[in-house]
Amino acid sequence: MPEPAKTDGPLDRAFAIVGHIASQTKAVSVAEIAQALALPLPTAHRLIGNLEERGLLQKALGTKRYVVGNQLVTLSAKVIGAAFRTARRHAVLCAVAGEIGEQCEIGVVRDNLVTYVDSVRVSQPQGLQFNPGEAAPLHCTSTGKIYMSRLPEKAREKLCSALALTKYTENTIVDRDRLMQILAETRQRGWAKTNEEYVKGVVGCAVPIVSPDRDLIACLGVSVPVARVSFTELDRFIAPLQKAATLLSETILQADDDQEGDRGE
Repeated sequence: MPEPAKTDGPLDRAFAIVGHIASQTKAVSVAEIAQALALPLPTAHRLIGNLEERGLLQKALGTKRYVVGNQLVTLSAKVIGAAFRTARRHAVLCAVAGEIGEQCEIGVVRDNLVTYVDSVRVSQPQGLQFNPGEAAPLHCTSTGKIYMSRLPEKAREKLCSALALTKYTENTIVDRDRLMQILAETRQRGWAKTNEEYVKGVVGCAVPIVSPDRDLIACLGVSVPVARVSFTELDRFIAPLQKAATLLSETILQADDDQEGDRGE
């Protein structure tokens, strides 16, 4: 049975359409959207056209089926970034960075790149430093591996085939079969590691931050010079990172009393 959409007004219907498409693992047609949301077909056509004009939806390449648009992806990353940059969540990031003694960062995926929305540095910069607003590739970062690992297998294969697997260091994984194997292992384990794959001399790991429905929101990670922490020793960071990620997951949908930028710093 179709899920009836809220029909109080055009905005309710538009949000229902966006939410439905965002929840799908493949592109969907106008007829499928109308049926799923119990909308009249002409109404679905009109609203989808309006959303497409604004870049919130777009047709999958070479089809008449719809996926989320670039403007919506960009907006969602900004919203997630703003949500994590509140005093309460930044305090969680500061606490875990202080506990493990290394820089910690929160990253999201936007336009097939990892974008960092918040970070805390507890020591003098050495090696790779991910700062808010900076972007990094998917295939050689821990956050990127987590994102790809959580995709359905066919979508994962398609993305691996589409990505330019640039070789940044001698350890960068550029063989697609090997990358798919690493992603399968990451999916089973639930967290990811990188071994000098983006910048020589820097290793890192990350854990997922999920919504109450277990959807991936962002990732919490650490980057550290291999001269200080070996690739194998990264495993000791996983438990505190997971604990902090759980706190972030629990508070991400809660309202904050603090104002943006008021972190007591």
